[in-house]
Amino acid sequence: MAVTLKEVAELAGVSVRTVSNVVNEFHHVAPETRARVQTAIDALGYRPNAAARSLRTGRTGLLALVVPALDQPYFAELARAVVRHATAAGYTVVLDQTDADRDRELDLLADQPRRTMFDGLILNPLTLTSADIPARPTRPIVLLGERAIANSADHVHIDNVAAARVATQHLISRGRKHVAVIGSQDIPSGQSARLRLQGTMLALAEAGLTAHPDLMRPSNSYTRQAGYQAMLDILDLGHPVDAVFCFNDTMAIGALRALRERSVRVPEDVAVVGFDDIEEGQFSSPSLTTIRPDKDAIARIAVERLVARISGRGGGGEEIEVGFDLVERQSTQG
Repeated sequence: MAVTLKEVAELAGVSVRTVSNVVNEFHHVAPETRARVQTAIDALGYRPNAAARSLRTGRTGLLALVVPALDQPYFAELARAVVRHATAAGYTVVLDQTDADRDRELDLLADQPRRTMFDGLILNPLTLTSADIPARPTRPIVLLGERAIANSADHVHIDNVAAARVATQHLISRGRKHVAVIGSQDIPSGQSARLRLQGTMLALAEAGLTAHPDLMRPSNSYTRQAGYQAMLDILDLGHPVDAVFCFNDTMAIGALRALRERSVRVPEDVAVVGFDDIEEGQFSSPSLTTIRPDKDAIARIAVERLVARISGRGGGGEEIEVGFDLVERQSTQG
C-alpha cells in the first residue's frame, strides 16, 4: 500500500503539515527539519500523488521548451542543457518545435486548457512581435534567441552583432581579404541572420574591405546541403575567395565538403568559420573554428528565471545577455 504523509510524519517526529510543506517545497521549513523529513521520505519510499498535488497547488511540475527545429544540432544541444537544469530544479521538460510557423508560435500563447498543463514556457520565437505576447500571460514565459520583443517576458540571448564581428575580424587577422558570407536572410524570421550580417559588414568596413555581391550568399535553410550548394555556387563564379563565414556550423560543415570536393585546401586556400559550436564541428575534417555561445548559461538562466516567475519572484521583462567566445580550430589555423 502507498505510504501516507501521516506515516512519514510519525517517523520524522513532526506534524503532517510539516511533511506537506517539505513535499510542496515551501521555504519556511528549518533546514534540519527538512533534512529529517527527507530522510523519512527516503526510508519509507514515499511518493507524492502528482494529480492531487496539482489540484492542491495549481502546479504540474512540467515546463515546456519550444524551439524552431529539434533536428538542428544547436537546438538539440540547447534542449539537453535545459533538461539538465530543469531536472536539477525538480521539473520535467516537454519538448516541441514550431518550424518557424507563426500560427504555431501564436498557438503556444493561446489561453487554452491544454496549455495549462505546463507551469511555464521557454520559447525561441522567430515570428512573434511585442503585440503577440500577452501583458499578463496565463503562465510565465522566458524567451530565447535574437528576436527582440519588448514585453513582460524575460529574454535570454547573446550579442549576435558582436559575435559575427569577432568571427570576421578573426578571418581578417589571418590576412584574408575576400570573405564570403553564407546564410543571410531577408525574411521575417531572419533576425539572427540580419544581426550576424550587420556584425560582418561592420568588421569588413573597419578593415577597409568591401563585400563583393558574388560572395554574399543568402540561405533560408540552415542545413549542410544549403552550405554545400552555396559554397559550390561561390566557387563556380570564379571570383577570388580566401575565407568563408557561415552563419551556423551545419552550413559550414556543408561548405567544407564542397571545398574538399573541389580540391580547395582548408585553411591554406580558404579559411572557414562557423557559428554555434555544435559537437560535430570538433570532429569535422578539418575541425571547425566557430563562435561558441554559452549554451549552458543560456539554459541555466532560462530555467532559473522561469522557476522564479512560477514561484512569484520578480516581475519579468528583463533582458539577459549571455557571453560567447571564438573557438579556434584547424579550419583557420596555419
